Amino acid sequence: MKKTLVLVLIVLSTVFIGCTKKENIKDNKILNAALTSEISTLDPVNSYDNVSGMVIYNIYEQLYDYHYLNRPYELKPLLAEAMPTIENKGKRYVIKIKKNIRYHDHPAFKGQPRMVTAEDFITQFKRLSYNPLNSTGWWVVDGVVVGVNDFKKTVGDDFQKFKTTSISGIRAPDEHTLIIDLTQPSPQFIYKLAMSFISPVPLEVIEHEKNDLSHIPIGTGPFYLSKFDQKEINLTKFPYFHESFYPSEGDRYANSRGLLKDSGEKIPFIEGVHFTFVHDNASQWKLFNDNKLDFIVLPQEFYSQVFDDVGNLKEDIKAKNIRLQTMPTLTYWWLAFNMKDPLFGKNINLRKAIAHAVDMDKYIHLFTNNTGQRANSILPPGILGYNPSGKLPYEYNLDKARDFLAKAGYPGGKNLPELTYDTRAESKISYDQAEYFKTQLAQIGIKLKIVRNNFKQYLEKSRVGNLQFFQDGWTLDYPDAENIFQLLISSNPPPGPNSSFYNRPEIDAMYEKLNKLPDGDEKKDLVLKMEKMVNDDLPWIMQYYSRNFILYHDYVKNYRPSDLIWNYPKYIRVK
Repeated sequence: MKKTLVLVLIVLSTVFIGCTKKENIKDNKILNAALTSEISTLDPVNSYDNVSGMVIYNIYEQLYDYHYLNRPYELKPLLAEAMPTIENKGKRYVIKIKKNIRYHDHPAFKGQPRMVTAEDFITQFKRLSYNPLNSTGWWVVDGVVVGVNDFKKTVGDDFQKFKTTSISGIRAPDEHTLIIDLTQPSPQFIYKLAMSFISPVPLEVIEHEKNDLSHIPIGTGPFYLSKFDQKEINLTKFPYFHESFYPSEGDRYANSRGLLKDSGEKIPFIEGVHFTFVHDNASQWKLFNDNKLDFIVLPQEFYSQVFDDVGNLKEDIKAKNIRLQTMPTLTYWWLAFNMKDPLFGKNINLRKAIAHAVDMDKYIHLFTNNTGQRANSILPPGILGYNPSGKLPYEYNLDKARDFLAKAGYPGGKNLPELTYDTRAESKISYDQAEYFKTQLAQIGIKLKIVRNNFKQYLEKSRVGNLQFFQDGWTLDYPDAENIFQLLISSNPPPGPNSSFYNRPEIDAMYEKLNKLPDGDEKKDLVLKMEKMVNDDLPWIMQYYSRNFILYHDYVKNYRPSDLIWNYPKYIRVK
């Protein structure tokens, strides 16, 4: 495919905060960033959260990634030589792989340089399909790539069969050509080739590490893992990183903000990335103010310290040579029910009672300082099928909530067992949010038990389906309704992304059709029909679409935040 693939436009507005007499100076070429929870894994077969994504996309590379400075987003070749040639009426991808792309060093290579081959991608496709790894990325290939389901069934848990069994729909006619056959045309498949799930992995490395790369990532990226413990992760510049250059073009924003000064320069500019595990917002805020973090997504509880009563930056913040970017995001949030739970799964009136009992406007005011945009759809803005004037089939109304609770068989909450709400993090704000939901539901007689988790514990519970009532959220991998509805199909239960265990055959069937459709009226009508069905079943109570305030020190150059571009450190200068 020779045409550039264009995605949704996201506008970033930047405010440059006034300079003081002395400019902030960085005393080394290390980028300092915070990780807000433990890393669950650095194996691309199972990495599927924002925290691990900050690390893994700088170690591993994929066939394609996103242009750093162009919006709307567009895919460009990374390990591929060019965009794929698409044949067989959209069902065959032929991809040429760049030559002389070297992996980070590993004992399995016995001191010799190891270059990427097409077979390394096939190895990773196998790993996505291998039962013992229980991959969170199985949905990417399940029923999509010819032969993966047969491979999964034939190989089972047998590693010897894993090595000797081929996937009929993926082959490498030579070292630098990869051919992938799909079961049906899928316009969205190209986006999946830019996800960390499809990172090349050498067979000799997984043999050496017994197929466990959770703490031993070996990729081709600009940085390699040099330290990983409970306090920090260090990435160090890879001296043999393949020749890459800073973009020589960008959109109007990039040009007007001086983001093209390094056009054509060899990257990366920095010597490494230092990630510190910071579990609470207060510590993160202090580290940023002490210049020990180079940027921060401003936590809500510090808005009053940064902005005055009319939303302007305070003078003491301006005096520190700090810059602010306000970024609409591709992230949004909802409250989720476990549809396999005996209380929730078959009692829609109980779900409706809860949906009408929570004041989301007040929640948005308290916990986002009104920066969140009230959700009016299970789709976010910018996605084909999203209706700006659409309305959800529930509202904050305690009378209706009590009526639905009575219809559920629990008038006034009588005889209703205590429900369990699991937090996503151990921060104060996460607990305060849980207490808010507890107080809201108590208004209609529902008792809520709060279980505190850190993010790693939350993910582990989610992966085994051990959640009853919880907050869930999603950062789009690519802006297409298919990426949202895959959270709601029955073939993607935990450890897949359908953490609600939602199951409706009609949705599954329409999802299969959605996969084949290009953008247009037919696809839009199908999306609207699917959304109505989901809303009728109410597995989710929608909350809000996120927007971030990002502060960073003025010695950080070329910084442009994005929800899709996690390998941004290679473009950054610190000086």
